Parts: sequence; C-alpha cells; structure tokens
Amino acid sequence: MNLALPILVPVLPALGAAAGLATGRRYPGLARPLAVLPVATAAVLALVTALQLGTGATLDAATRLAPTGGPEISLALHLDGFTSLISVLVGLVATCVQIYSTAYLKDDPRYPSYAALVSLFTAAMFLVVYSGDLIVLLVGWEVMGICSYFLIGHHWETADARAASLKAFLVTKLGDVPFLFGLFLLGADAGTFRIGEVLRTAADGGLHHPTLIALLLLAGVAGKSAQFPLHTWLPDAMAGPTPVSALIHAATMVAAGIYLVARLLPVFLQSSAALVVLAVMAAVTMVGSALCALAQDDLKRVLAYSTVGQLGYMAGALASGDRQAAVFHLVSHGAFKALLFLGAGVVIHAAHTNSLSAMARMDGLRHRIQDAQWTMAIGLLALAGVFPFSGFFSKESVLTAAEHAAHGEALTGSLGPASAVPTAVGWTVLVAGLLTALLTAAYALRLWLAVFYGRSRNGKDLAPQAGAPYSPEIDEADPAHLEPAAMRLTLWVLAVPALAFGLAGLRTDWLPALLDGESLRVSFATGVLGTGTAAAGVLIAWAAWRTVNARAAAGQQPADPARLLLGPLYRPAQHGFGVDQLYSAVFVRPTEAAARLVRFLDRAVVETYVRGAGAAPGWLGRAVRFAQTGNAQGYLTALLAGAVLLAVLVAVRS
Repeated sequence: MNLALPILVPVLPALGAAAGLATGRRYPGLARPLAVLPVATAAVLALVTALQLGTGATLDAATRLAPTGGPEISLALHLDGFTSLISVLVGLVATCVQIYSTAYLKDDPRYPSYAALVSLFTAAMFLVVYSGDLIVLLVGWEVMGICSYFLIGHHWETADARAASLKAFLVTKLGDVPFLFGLFLLGADAGTFRIGEVLRTAADGGLHHPTLIALLLLAGVAGKSAQFPLHTWLPDAMAGPTPVSALIHAATMVAAGIYLVARLLPVFLQSSAALVVLAVMAAVTMVGSALCALAQDDLKRVLAYSTVGQLGYMAGALASGDRQAAVFHLVSHGAFKALLFLGAGVVIHAAHTNSLSAMARMDGLRHRIQDAQWTMAIGLLALAGVFPFSGFFSKESVLTAAEHAAHGEALTGSLGPASAVPTAVGWTVLVAGLLTALLTAAYALRLWLAVFYGRSRNGKDLAPQAGAPYSPEIDEADPAHLEPAAMRLTLWVLAVPALAFGLAGLRTDWLPALLDGESLRVSFATGVLGTGTAAAGVLIAWAAWRTVNARAAAGQQPADPARLLLGPLYRPAQHGFGVDQLYSAVFVRPTEAAARLVRFLDRAVVETYVRGAGAAPGWLGRAVRFAQTGNAQGYLTALLAGAVLLAVLVAVRS
C-alpha cells in the first residue's frame, strides 16, 4: 500500500483548517470550499485505504521523532480493520457536518473560523485513530479538547455557551491528568510507547501495574466519553451549534474514549478490578442518563443524554471483554446519532425553539419538515433498537456479550483470557442494559410524538412558552427555505447506514473479519428480552401520551408524559440527579472561597507590605530632610554634640 494515502487522511483536514484560518477574514468566499473539500477528500482517502488494506491485514510504519533517554517517541502509523472502520465513520460524519453547516450557518459572520475548527477537530480524530504511538495519540486527544472548547463556545455572546465551553474543557481536563500519568506508567512498564509492542507486552503478562494503569486510563475515558461521574459536561455542551453536537456525539471526542479502551483492551483484561469498575461505571451511566433523557424538555439535551447512555452500552461491552460488539455499536450509533442531531437542527429552524413542550402545542410542524420527520423516525427506531434498524443488531450484540460474560463465557477472542472477566460484570451490564432499553424506547417515542404529533388547543400553533430554551442559531432560520438542499440531503445520506448497516448484523462473520475476532453472535434469548423491553417502553410511553391528550381534550392542564412515567423521580432526573449541584458544593464553592481568601491576602497583606516597603524610604527621606538646613554652624554644633556624647559613653563604659 502507498503510505501517502493514510498519511494524507489527517493531514488534509489540518491543512484545510490552517488555510481557512489564514484566509477566512480576507477572502470569506473561500471558507466553504476550504471547509468541505479537504474533509471530503480525506473521507474518500480513508475509504480507499480501508479497501486497499482489506480484511485481516495490518500495516505498521514508524519514524523516530526524538531521543528521550527512555522509551522512544515515534511518529507511528498503525492500520488494521478496526482503524479502517472508525476512520470511514469519522470521514462520513465530518463531511456531512461540513456540508450541512454551509446552509445551517450561512449567515454567521464567524463561519470561517467555525469551519476551520471543525476541520482541525476532524484531523485530530483521524490522528487518534491512525496513530501507532501513545504520545502522538495524546496530541490528537488534546487537540480535540481545545477544539471542543472553541466550538461549544461558538456563540460566545451568550452566557450559556461561555459556561458550557469552559465546563467541557475543565471536566475533560480533570480526567486527562490521571490519563496522562496512566500513559506514562504504561510506557514505563512496557518499555515503549508503540501501541503494538504495548499490547504484546500485556498479552505476555509483562505489565507490573495493570490495575493502576487501567484505572488511571479510565479517568481520561470517563472525561472524554462522558461516563459517570464526569458526564455532566456533555448535556451542557448543547449550547454549541447543532452540527457541532452531531460531530462531537457521533464521530469525535466522545468516541475517542471508547476507541482507546477498545484498542488497549488487552491491558484492561489484565485487571479484573478495572473491568468491575468499568462495568459499574457503564451501568450507572446507562440507567441514570436514560432517566435524565426521559425527563428533559430540551430536544438537544434529550439527544445528549441518549448519547451518554449509548456510550455506556459500549463501555459495558468492553467490560464484558467483547471488542467486536463495542465497535459494532460505536459505528452504528455514530450513523444514527449524527442523523438525529442534524434532524434536530432542521426541527429547531422550523419551530424556533428547543422546547419539546412548546413543540407539542404545534400541530403543523410535521407538514413543513417531512424530510426531518421521516429521517428522524429512522434514527429514533435505530436508537430504540427496533428490528431491522442498525441499533437492534448492535445493541443486541452488546447484551449477548454481557450474557456470555454472566455465564463465564466471555468472548474475548485473542485479546486475553475469558476468565479475566468476572461473572458479576456480565450480570451488571445485562440488567442495566435491559432496563436502559426500556427507558430508551420510552423517551424516543415521547420525543417523536412531541415534535411531530403535537396538538394545539385552539387550532393554531402556539408561540413558545415564556422561558422556553433558546438557541442562538434559531435566528438564522430562513422562513422561505426551512430545509435547504445541503441540510435535507445529508439527512438521507446518514439515514442509509442507520438502516442498512444494521443488516450487516445478519452477516455474523463480516465485522469479526475486520477485527480479527470470533464470530459476532446475537443470542436469541437476549434478542427476545431486548425486543420485549423496548416494546414495553413504547407501550408505556404511548399510554402516558394518550392520558395527557385526554386531559387536554377535557380542558384540564396537561402534564408532561414524563412526569406520569417517572413520578417522584421526575424532578431529580430533570436536574441530573443533583450531580452538578454536588460538584458545585464539593469543588466549585470551596475553590471560589479559596480564591476570595487569596484575593483578601493579596490585597490586605501582600499589598499592605509592599505599600509599607515603598512608603518607609519616603518617611526616612522626609525625616532626614529636616536635618538638611544648609547652615554650616548648625552642622558643626551637631558634630560637636555627637563627639561629646560619644566621649561620655566611652567614659561611662570604661
């Protein structure tokens, strides 16, 4: 294979970003070509590279960057079926996002810088995927964090965007600090930062601190992939433009953490304790985020919490030792979640609000945005795991992996010993996954009905409620063209893999051929359980919706269907079960108090000392000035008096 092709995949978007930042202000007409063409070309090259590499093959190339006196740092490239699959996903979603953004932000004066940052974001994710060296991977990892800060805060004139961007940066950095130490410790134990050699060392049992390494790495994964307890930044990140949400949630940033665990899974399989921690983290994330999604009124926050839950599924599959199932769900989720967010952007343009309760009082919305209606239906069916959509097969593969782990038959393949996965891990993931499937189906139907099948009580669409969530990009809507072609066509492009990729689940040897693993299996028992719980969730949500409509028809004040479903859990779930408030009490307020104390000490103590040190010479100068009269007789008199005083002192002491 020609190495120029895979090298150009991350390089082209990076060059496009540099060119966009350099020329965007002076030549704004070049912003759109520089945004779309490099990313689209990189996506095509990623596909060509995957096809040329084929299945079951790997490609490694490296050059030493600099001697370190310890483990060398290399500009290394590693390609296999795993990287090929993820890179094609990244390229497809990033291209769709860039094309969609040309219409979505067409009147935004900051579009050139926005498009350049999206390209740089894409290049960083390509670097993470293709890198064969942990330190080079870390560079892409950190660049994504910086880009997310600027993109989430794109509408910096709003307080919500500023706070969300800062929160995303700080929370992810909180996880990145132990993650950095974990990478250093892993390199020290393995004697190298080359990922291939690290995995061989782990498979041979050569790591001296596998549990500590795995737990440190999990902190970074929890931050980047929004897993409990570092998940709180992702729902707030919805303050950014909707295309950014699609990119972050589907193909970059949050996918990076799951990708890393999947790549380094042999390291995690050396520690049963780390797998238990990962399983508990995944279970809490799945169930908690599903409850929160059911209680949200903001359309984008519902989708954000659903992303957190689906990432929990992937983490649960990895805890169960099945990389194939985790990657299958990662790619499947990337397609339908990008579709859902871009569809949400169309809905927001048409409705001029993010509020589901406001949309539920509009009865003409679905007639104005039919493309969004049907493509979001495909995305929500995939999210709920309905046959034959992609989410059904990938979610059932996760549940099957948990079932096998629960019976001591983990499908680890050649990655490590199946015995390393405790049976408690399997049961934890399986029970949490089934409960999450029920809740996911419920909030997916609630979202669909609220957006597209609302009913006004006076025959007219009502204005959004006072205080309804506002998004700055709402002002960019064009009433004459609610669905520009660039936005409409990208929805259908993403709808194809959301449906067709699921059919690949029927070919149980297709994905494992890419990943060099065992056959991908979907158990009949878990299939029945998963489908049954999803069906139960649909029926429960439908019953709650009917009850609300009946109350509205009777002239009563209708309640949110989620309030009927969750009961006393509604308020806590609506506010994320108080995790943000806990962090505020434990971390934010003490930090602010410490800052106030430092400010007081600086103003009242340090500055007082400095002012005193500056004033003392002035006082001394003024005192000396009184003695400088210019009278020679006075000087001689003082000199004589001093001499007499010294003589008296000498006489007394002698």
